[in-house]
Amino acid sequence: MNISEAIRQRKSIRAYQNKEVSRESVNAILETARYSPSGANAQPWQVAVVMGETRDRIIDALLSAFRAGEPEDRDYDYYPVKWQQPFKARRIACGMQLYETLGIERQDRQGRVRQWEANYRGFDAPAMLFFFLDPSLAIGSYMDCGMFIQSVMLAALDEGLATCPQAALSGYATLVKEILGYPRDTILLCGMALGYEEKDALVNSYRTPREEVDSFTWYFD
Repeated sequence: MNISEAIRQRKSIRAYQNKEVSRESVNAILETARYSPSGANAQPWQVAVVMGETRDRIIDALLSAFRAGEPEDRDYDYYPVKWQQPFKARRIACGMQLYETLGIERQDRQGRVRQWEANYRGFDAPAMLFFFLDPSLAIGSYMDCGMFIQSVMLAALDEGLATCPQAALSGYATLVKEILGYPRDTILLCGMALGYEEKDALVNSYRTPREEVDSFTWYFD
């Protein structure tokens, strides 16, 4: 698989096989991703690989917080408070595509809640990654970590593994940091589901569309 193929084939997977991911595979992914670029070679990323009992503890805690209606306490605003166009329309279309694929009607509130809860289970992937950032760093390091996270997802493909980057897993940041023993001021950027794709799962059958190059590119000669 060449680089272009990997970028085009990568997609967010929301159903996984009940098959463990080895530490060797995770290490191989991170061994590749560590060559990602970063400003001044700061290499600001920190990664927590969560499996087994610790994964189960985090899932139970996240689901309990969500079901109890506890407010999220993200370390930063991932999404805008007020969506503007064209981003609002794309966000709505993305959600509709998911629910239509699964046959969840707009008025089926319970079905939507059940599907949202799947986020906090990491879509039942056998491994979850959490990406952290030191609080002393600035906005540029968010960009560095974004490039690192993309490298992780592409390297996972090379290992035959699937991923789903998840903002939802950073929604209850304090809770996750307490379980993993990270300092409270550490910034939890996002989480990621990691495992083997359940290829027959309906939820993995669709792809979100992408804008044409002409819609976001301007050439200046």
